[in-house]
Amino acid sequence: MIDGQVYKQIGGSVRGGLVCVADHASNFVPDEVVLGIAPELLETHIALDIGVAGIAERLARRHAIPAHLAQISRLVVDLHREEDNEAVVPTSSDGHLIPGNIGANVEARLQRYHRPYHEALARWLEAASPDLILSLHSFTPRLESAGEDRPWEVALLYNNDDRAARHAIRLFGEQGLNVGDNEPYSGRELNATMNRHAEAHGRHYCAIEIRQDLITTRADQSRWAAMIADVCGRVALALL
Repeated sequence: MIDGQVYKQIGGSVRGGLVCVADHASNFVPDEVVLGIAPELLETHIALDIGVAGIAERLARRHAIPAHLAQISRLVVDLHREEDNEAVVPTSSDGHLIPGNIGANVEARLQRYHRPYHEALARWLEAASPDLILSLHSFTPRLESAGEDRPWEVALLYNNDDRAARHAIRLFGEQGLNVGDNEPYSGRELNATMNRHAEAHGRHYCAIEIRQDLITTRADQSRWAAMIADVCGRVALALL
């Protein structure tokens, strides 16, 4: 973490326009948290959303879309879960046991990491009053525990408010992409951060999931950042 913060923000705060939120941008595990897993698992999708940090940083630095990025692994505390969700401190992920989280002090993790992240995000969004929030995630091409390939290249998730998603699905499709509509999982079941910070406040948002094998290199991340900035810029205009 940077200066002990569970998040970092890139780009100046301006009112209106677009902003980016990345709940799973880091695989950092503090020294005080012992997960009890093989170190190589921290480089996989169970620990972070691969490729997302690179895209979010490029959105902020090259496309003037400020970003709020997590600086803690989802295995320490999942910032994209409600506080009372049983997986907010996961004891397993994609078939891998997380023994250090069994019997963990969940309240302490919420107090140390989860709440400061969301309190800072709430203040940041209130100051920015954005036209559109980009909630950026990535998904593995194939779950170890399920064994089925995921064909979508990008997907849009939503819960009750699908207005921005509908525009984005069409525009990404016009790029020749295989676009998932609430796939590979439904935003009606997994939309915690946007439920709290967007839908609850009437803010427009696009919850974007990109398949991880498409965004592993810097060149790929730059290409996707440019495409996302273009598509979501047009979505924001369509919603005015």
